[in-house]
Amino acid sequence: MALPHTGSLNQSTELLRIETNLFNLYIQGKPFHPTVETLNLHRNVDEEWVDAHFHAAPLVDSLVIDSISVFSHEHRAMTSWSSGDLCTPTFYETQAYELVIEKKADIALTFHHDNIHVRQAIKPLGKMILSGILNFQNEVGLSELELRLNGEAIFRLQLEIFPSKIDYKNDYQMILNDVNEQIYNLSFDFLRKTYNLTGLKETNHQSLTEYFTILQHVFTQLVQAVERIKLSPHSKLQSENRLIDAARVKRAGKENIAFLAKRPHLLAKDPMNGVIEIGGQRYTPTHLLETKRHVHYDTAENRFVKWVLVRIGQKLKDVKTRLAQKSRVEDPNLTNKLNLMQSQVQRLLQHDFLDVGEMRQLSISLVLQMASGYREVYRYYLMLLKGLSIQNDLFRLSMKDLAQLYEYWCFLKIHHLLSKKYELLKQDIIKINRSGLFVTLDKSQQAKMVYKNPLNGEIFTLFYNSLPKDDRHSPTLSQRPDNVLTLKKNDAAAEYKYIFDAKYRINPAYEGTPYFERYRMPGPEEDDINTMHRYRDAIVYSEGQGKEYERSMFGAYVLFPYHDEERFQQHKFYRSVELINIGAFPFLPNSTSLMEKFLDEIIMDSPEKAYERTTRPRGTKEYYGNKLSGKNVLVGALSKKPQLEAALEHGFYHTPLRNITDHKVLTRLEFVALYQSIRLFGADDAGISWYGRVKDWKVVPRSAITAIPSSRGATDELYVVFEVDEWVKRERVIIPAGHGIYRILYTTDYMLNRAKEVSELRLETEEELRDWREKRRVGKVKVTLDREHLDLGSSVLGIGLED
Repeated sequence: MALPHTGSLNQSTELLRIETNLFNLYIQGKPFHPTVETLNLHRNVDEEWVDAHFHAAPLVDSLVIDSISVFSHEHRAMTSWSSGDLCTPTFYETQAYELVIEKKADIALTFHHDNIHVRQAIKPLGKMILSGILNFQNEVGLSELELRLNGEAIFRLQLEIFPSKIDYKNDYQMILNDVNEQIYNLSFDFLRKTYNLTGLKETNHQSLTEYFTILQHVFTQLVQAVERIKLSPHSKLQSENRLIDAARVKRAGKENIAFLAKRPHLLAKDPMNGVIEIGGQRYTPTHLLETKRHVHYDTAENRFVKWVLVRIGQKLKDVKTRLAQKSRVEDPNLTNKLNLMQSQVQRLLQHDFLDVGEMRQLSISLVLQMASGYREVYRYYLMLLKGLSIQNDLFRLSMKDLAQLYEYWCFLKIHHLLSKKYELLKQDIIKINRSGLFVTLDKSQQAKMVYKNPLNGEIFTLFYNSLPKDDRHSPTLSQRPDNVLTLKKNDAAAEYKYIFDAKYRINPAYEGTPYFERYRMPGPEEDDINTMHRYRDAIVYSEGQGKEYERSMFGAYVLFPYHDEERFQQHKFYRSVELINIGAFPFLPNSTSLMEKFLDEIIMDSPEKAYERTTRPRGTKEYYGNKLSGKNVLVGALSKKPQLEAALEHGFYHTPLRNITDHKVLTRLEFVALYQSIRLFGADDAGISWYGRVKDWKVVPRSAITAIPSSRGATDELYVVFEVDEWVKRERVIIPAGHGIYRILYTTDYMLNRAKEVSELRLETEEELRDWREKRRVGKVKVTLDREHLDLGSSVLGIGLED
């Protein structure tokens, strides 16, 4: 289909004209939306416009419609319209339309719309005119415009508002279905884990509207479940005993023995052929019991299925009765839907396996919980029973802000992608109270989902509309991204956090615009990418007051509505994800593969690779190189006295590999020092007397260290062996002074050369070193730690001068 001329996209055109005996109504605006044209939205497989809903009807007899004309895309002009005619998409979100209502007499005519902003936009202009600008913002779907005379509704106009950034019949409907499906799946999992049905009871205060809303979403699956049951219904074998002439009995069972013992009148004397002997006389029975077994379907499970269908039929009847009582125009679509559902229920009730008795007591059997068909009926019964009270009216999304709906969908779709491969441990979207089941997914609420990776046991969390607790206090302004994924990896102290922010915005890259010149294709808005930079820099974490701040977020990405994933891989904002870990992913129901692939990558990343994804400030390598190069000494405790002799004689020191939790430190070590404890060497020889430069190091089994035998005998436990170039004895021993080293301690050669007491080796921060250096110039310094052993303690309690 050829695009319209550029002028027609920008010119205001008459789109609707309705003439009645009381007023004339006009709507003017742009007949096309430029983004819709650029992205080629709302077309069918033949590239033709899809049908749009349009309906105009008087609500009172005193109002007569003379004519209705609508804009035709085919003729590019106004054409006459009558009930039943098809229309093409004309009205779009975020686009302004001028509404003018011209009264033919001075009557009290007012305009009404459910949206207060739309309602207040239309105001009187003199005595005979109502006028204003209609803008439906991000609300899509059916919109009702109503005119009232003296407070009574006399005319209703239904328009269908189409999205401008996503396809209405495909993407939008699939987003709705995805949201509902994920909510139902979470609801059922919650009910199955927390709700144990012990009898027949229903949720109090459940409205028919709520019941029917849920029923609409599960009805098709419910019908399919009953049809599956029909193929293999649950049944039982029923035994039936009949008293018949003995000559006609084909097989007599043992039950006849007890039966005849109580009924001797059924025995006849038969001296020749009698089979039963009593008191020397032989008898033959004249009648016997014959047992016949046949299959019957009158089971508790089938009674339950019938009971559910009967209750649904009654509820549908109640809905029709309520609708008939309302003073509003009959909705033929809703009426047809109710009639069809009622006929479906009646058809199902005619199945032979449902020709059963009434249910009086329900017990939850394995058949209801596990058998195909039965478990689905039971599942939908639980949903209908408990009700689903959705905050912000989540199930009436036809008029919901599409930007907010897209945000909800992004969170639930990320959850769906994760739940396919990882175990959901905990969620707080679905909650329950006395009045039923509640979905707390709301822009004003916070939610999180906790998962477990079955491959390695790692736990990770998906946050909605909130940050992890440690990141919520900013020294400047607080931030609140839409979705944050927090990964806790094994063998890593840090948590790796990533922002996925839903933005219902797309730049269509019109030809001639700067965006087109820079990127040559549609993509996210540049402002949204800048927001990701802001998030990553503004969200920081500190371990406590006085501690330095660190950036918490390792990456930030925009999720935006675009369907061409293959093309977008050439976009600068997609390639930037790999370069600086900030960028964008197209995210729509049929365009999730890039996002899914990326989620798998960051979840399976090693801690080292996850860290390497981040962008560090210029000079980081040199800064950390200088800062860490100083911490180049390992002070190792001796486990027994002979170890000192062997170490000095053979020029080595060994310690179990498990003592070194960060293996990267091995590459930075330049010196090894030996700590002699008071327990082994006594007060006179305790402390640090020997140190040496590391020539080489290697990891070997303990059995390979033959210079000093192990007290436990040969073992395969891994040890680190440091080969020392030459042991050097200090002129002054570093004494314990109330502290010691349990296994190993890392320090700097600067502190090793200047320390007088062992506790001083734990001074690490710039502030501690500065305080210690200043007080050392005055006198003897006493460093106090929270533990006796330096390597087991967590902090320095104080640096003071001794008296």
